[in-house]
Amino acid sequence: MLFYSLNNKKYIASFKEAVLQSLATDGTLFFPEQIPLLNDNFISNIYQHDIYTIAMKVIKPFVGKDIPDDLLYKMIINTFHFDIPLKMINDNIYVLELFNGPTLAFKDIGARFMSECLNYFYKIKKCGFLTVLVATSGDTGGAVAKGFHKIDGTEVIILYPSKGISKLQEQQINTLGKNIFSVEIQGNFDDCQNLVKKAFLDIDLQKIYNLTSANSINIARWIPQIVYYFLAYKQIINIEKNKNIIFSVPSGNFGNIFSGMIAEKMGLPIKYFIASTNINDTIPRFLKSGTYHPFISKPTISNAMDISDPSNFARIWNLYSKNMNKLKNKLIAYPFTDKETLSIINMVCTKYKYILDPHGAIGYLGLQQYIKNTQYHTTSESYIFLETAHPVKFFDKMPIKLQKQILGLQPTNFFNKKIGKKNTISITKNFNTFKNWLIKRKN
Repeated sequence: MLFYSLNNKKYIASFKEAVLQSLATDGTLFFPEQIPLLNDNFISNIYQHDIYTIAMKVIKPFVGKDIPDDLLYKMIINTFHFDIPLKMINDNIYVLELFNGPTLAFKDIGARFMSECLNYFYKIKKCGFLTVLVATSGDTGGAVAKGFHKIDGTEVIILYPSKGISKLQEQQINTLGKNIFSVEIQGNFDDCQNLVKKAFLDIDLQKIYNLTSANSINIARWIPQIVYYFLAYKQIINIEKNKNIIFSVPSGNFGNIFSGMIAEKMGLPIKYFIASTNINDTIPRFLKSGTYHPFISKPTISNAMDISDPSNFARIWNLYSKNMNKLKNKLIAYPFTDKETLSIINMVCTKYKYILDPHGAIGYLGLQQYIKNTQYHTTSESYIFLETAHPVKFFDKMPIKLQKQILGLQPTNFFNKKIGKKNTISITKNFNTFKNWLIKRKN
């Protein structure tokens, strides 16, 4: 398969080239030339297949011949090595738990798959030493740091907003050492993301760095995420057959929900998507007004979604031919406050004995709002929201009465692992300052 620049369909790249470049030379995102349509028989009999077979079926068309099938299958095994269960919350509302990986976040999937791809390209294809430049609003940094730690031929530089991520998230990115470096930016996530994008287009940096990105701007990050929508479908049809499926996705940079939309285009019978955001509500406002106008992002307890200018929305807009009516036929978006988030965490714990993290809580709120607004009878539809991180990662932001209970849910010895020495620097959001630091560290 080939991928084209969103600004120029004549600019094309193979899977390998798109992964290594991250962005097209014109600074825009890569998009697949075609969406592969999977066989109806495979989808209707998906319950017969294991996670690795499903992942191979979904991912292989995008990779093409750039990675041999036997090696790709091994990469898939290394990527999907933990459970992704679907659990009932109440009635026919379900949660898809994506937090069972090594850093307790859904981004473990994309980060691991990308590190596997880059390791292969470095060793087999002789692509040269790579510097992975990544901006994080929370969970991406930890997942990328863990996925690339000690991987040959790579170093990782992670930019994160000062006071914009949780203590545990900060610990995950700046204490590993070895080939992992972190930079605290005196700004917000959008500032971090802009620095990454500018670095890719800077001629001086191109001369001394072989740069790629592990953000969801990179196709290797969002392609494996398509898989867990198929895994959710496999599980739901064993419980509720012939139902309309609605997905509510906690949305920050919109890579996760874009993957779901690709899954639907590949043949998965998904009726509708809900983009559930916090008060950084650029997309809910866009769908109402037709005007794309990002404000300066504001900090919330769902910090991984504190993004006002989501990169992947450009892909979604392109997927629906830049047609608002087509987009609205498949997507609605709702914003929610911290107050509403904490309230629903309390309610779900009290009533259903399930503890949501702040991001999953917003996903649940999105379903509630959709059901209220559409006034559908819930018996005709199945509702799935994504729990993108383990609540223990945000225990200090959670309702006080739940904190002790949340700590009791932590995976064995998660907080007892040896903590390395903090290794980070702090700089301003000025690009020239960041550029000069990158140049100086090479001298």
